[in-house]
Amino acid sequence: MNAAAEMHARELAAREQDGLAVALLWHPRADALTVSVADSRTGDRFRFEVDRSRALDAFYHPFAYAA
Repeated sequence: MNAAAEMHARELAAREQDGLAVALLWHPRADALTVSVADSRTGDRFRFEVDRSRALDAFYHPFAYAA
């Protein structure tokens, strides 16, 4: 995904618990969905693209989809 698509991302859902922040983002220019995960305890961050049919499942279970 290019930088322009990243800049125009829209947050569709977000949750935070025990230092783990998860967001479901829509990138309208690319018409793509990503899940973003940030762990404030370890400083680890990652993001991955997800198929529309699995977006909510990936949002609630990001480690299963990031593997």
